[in-house]
Amino acid sequence: MAELVYPPVIGFARTLFKAWDLKIDCKGSENIPRTGGAVLVSNHISYLDFVFNGLAALPQKRLVRFMAKEAVFRHKVSGPLMRGMKHIPVDRKQGEAAYAHALDSLRSGEIVGVFPEATISQSFTLKSFKSGAARLAQEAGVPLIPMALWGTQRIWTKGHPRNFKRSHIPVTIRVGEAVEATRDQYAGAITRRLREHIQELLEAAQRAYPVRPKDASDTWWMPAHLGGTAPTPAEVRETEAR
Repeated sequence: MAELVYPPVIGFARTLFKAWDLKIDCKGSENIPRTGGAVLVSNHISYLDFVFNGLAALPQKRLVRFMAKEAVFRHKVSGPLMRGMKHIPVDRKQGEAAYAHALDSLRSGEIVGVFPEATISQSFTLKSFKSGAARLAQEAGVPLIPMALWGTQRIWTKGHPRNFKRSHIPVTIRVGEAVEATRDQYAGAITRRLREHIQELLEAAQRAYPVRPKDASDTWWMPAHLGGTAPTPAEVRETEAR
């Protein structure tokens, strides 16, 4: 079936990136397979992460079908777009349907995008990973492709205002080599290995990032362990528990 919605949306996103003068540094796209199914797995620090994940797949001429919360599909604007781009709705109360949908997509040769942390990390560090991505890859017989983003939190993230002006924000994207997920392995072990790979990619992206905070008031987007003022993982957990 022809892709009637995805290409125009990509074109619109690229126009926006140019208008905002984003400085995008993407390396490792060649690790995304040109054909066949794969699970693209990324850290999650921004509402726009899926856009940049998808951007990394374009050099390989691939479109990514993302698993996203079902509420986005009910919105009068985003809903038709999400369905038109064949993304996968996730109702957390009925996760089996989303899992089956993603599995069908993988078996038909699609790339499925997954955020194993499930929600945005407000500490900008990796949270614990759910094992769904590993189980999908095992059952479909496809590889896991790890990737990491850095800088997207400066555009639009949870608890901070959007920055859609022409702000020249750099965005660093790193895609790693495939992680195999064979059926004879324990999904938890695969998930731990996958998280280690994404941690390495995240640290590489942070090292390559060309900007450092200008002053003390500009450190909110840096994690505490790197000298920033973002809340620590423990502080985030404490706030969420209240």
